[in-house]
Amino acid sequence: MLPLLIFTACHKTAPTRPADQWADYRKAYGFLNKNKDSAFYYFNRSATNAVNGEQVAMAYQNMALIQSEAGDDYGAQESLTLALKSIDEHDPKNRGHLAEDYNQLGMTFANLKEPGQALGYYALALRYADSPALRSYFLNNQGNAYQDGKSYTRSLASYDTAIRIAGKAGTGYARTLTNMAITKWLQNPRYNAAPELLQSLAIRVQAKDVWGENSSYAHLADFYMDTKPDSALWYTRRMFGAASKLNSPDDKLYALRKLIVLVPKQSGRYFQQYQHLADSLQSARSAAKSQFAVIRYNVEKAKTENLQLQKKNTERRYQLIAGLVLSGVAVLWTIWWYRKRKQRLELQAEQEIQENKLKLSQKVHDKVANGIYRIMSEVEHLPEIDRTILLDRLENMYNISRNVAHDEAESVVDFAERIAAMLNAFKNPSLRLAVEGNKTELWQAVDLRIREQLLLVLQELMVNMSKHSKATQAHVAFSMKDGSLILEYRDDGIGLDGKETTGKGMQNTVFRIEALRGTVNFEGAEAKGLRVLIQLPISD
Repeated sequence: MLPLLIFTACHKTAPTRPADQWADYRKAYGFLNKNKDSAFYYFNRSATNAVNGEQVAMAYQNMALIQSEAGDDYGAQESLTLALKSIDEHDPKNRGHLAEDYNQLGMTFANLKEPGQALGYYALALRYADSPALRSYFLNNQGNAYQDGKSYTRSLASYDTAIRIAGKAGTGYARTLTNMAITKWLQNPRYNAAPELLQSLAIRVQAKDVWGENSSYAHLADFYMDTKPDSALWYTRRMFGAASKLNSPDDKLYALRKLIVLVPKQSGRYFQQYQHLADSLQSARSAAKSQFAVIRYNVEKAKTENLQLQKKNTERRYQLIAGLVLSGVAVLWTIWWYRKRKQRLELQAEQEIQENKLKLSQKVHDKVANGIYRIMSEVEHLPEIDRTILLDRLENMYNISRNVAHDEAESVVDFAERIAAMLNAFKNPSLRLAVEGNKTELWQAVDLRIREQLLLVLQELMVNMSKHSKATQAHVAFSMKDGSLILEYRDDGIGLDGKETTGKGMQNTVFRIEALRGTVNFEGAEAKGLRVLIQLPISD
């Protein structure tokens, strides 16, 4: 009789209400325009815990949008790949999600200056796009990728098809008309693109499309840059105003670069604004990438711990049942003993969980939250903040966060180790990287600001090498000569064709070195590798 009672009791559970599977997703959506970190956290929780493939895909899509806006295009590609894995491409109801995912992937590759890769994903997006509006939008993006790759005839064909699908009205038409006019001008520098550009601008102004106005001002400034500098200056200032209103740092940087050229008498002031904004943007995006990684780690860790706890509780439950069945001889004593033991074990388990949560909460609050709040407060309230100090503090917060996750003691990493860690991040099976002269003694003679600026310069060189050079061997050497710091970089890649040094990244590098009263020389030709020689003073 007793075993039967025990079996019945163990299988009788109190009625529970089904959990709201969309609660985290709705909470994330509420944060989307208020707090991107919180939105990313709850979208990640939704994607990690949901059982509905469509919900998982939508959560990862939104995470990718947040990452792409923060400049983390590689992280966005990872999220979009996970979104694609969560849905069945053969199910017709998923065609819209597949189209959006492939279009977003194409845009990330376009942002990374890889138009060939972008075109492949735009083609997949068009395969699944059923809506005329979506097809027109994807065709416009495809035209942009062809334009980036200088395939102007194909670019114009894509734009023409987009207009025929969506019609000649609205902001979508203005966007495609602008891109078409610029492509015709790039194809034939004598082509007068002004009427079409001004027509597009008028449509956007009437529709109060500020993002569209910003784009039109940029294209008009480009068009008049060489022929009518006064008009180019007027449109550049209009663009800077629109970009400031939209709080778009990338567009503000674009406008400032033009103002430096168009207003020589004030180029120094504009350059200072440009450098400050560029450094701030880079720091913010680096911090965002680290924060996204920490959020993903913490959510996955919490899920793993919950599963382990459930398994542990299940094992204990079966142990209790077995013990009660074996103790059936003494019924009353067994029942009393079982209840007391069960209460004690549950109380201990709850106390252990609460203690672990409290310890982790205290660590995060004391070591991470307070430090981040202090940095946020300084950035918000101080009229100016030294970028070097901000980078140091952000790096310190990253190390503290990592130490909390791994329960390691905090340590001070010298500059030589920072250089080595950064360079090691670019090593891969197809690249041999040699480093010479990276000694602590060398860096002790160099001012902090010079070191930090050099770290950013070296990082830009390594990014350029990784993305463009196709090198299999690279060499980085540091030395002192006549009281100056010498950095020599060499690789066996494709060299320079005269255009890489004009890119935004290399321009930032040259501006940074010149601001430090240093010199930089680029040596190389196609298929003959690259040599960069940088000479800097060791103090300001």
